Amino acid sequence: MAAPSKKVFEVFVSKIPWTVAGKEMKEYFGQFGSVRKCLLPFDKETGFHRGFCWVGFSSEEGLNNALQKDMHVLEGAKLQVQRNRRPYGVQKLNKDSEID
Repeated sequence: MAAPSKKVFEVFVSKIPWTVAGKEMKEYFGQFGSVRKCLLPFDKETGFHRGFCWVGFSSEEGLNNALQKDMHVLEGAKLQVQRNRRPYGVQKLNKDSEID
């Protein structure tokens, strides 16, 4: 019998304004459910994040709540939010990237 696959409750968020930090992303998505992780890669050359992140929820309910909201707006910018089907460990980040 195959081992049960671990469920992934993550969204991929893009079009994040450069003024928004990982802490703010966690706080914003925390309204939909318990946020387990927020990966916001930074570019060491520019010092700014790359404008996208992965947000992991503790439960499917948090994920669904976030996906059901029509529009996500932070600091006047409309975020693009979609379900992430690849677990964090599979993400290929540049070795120079920092994670917030």
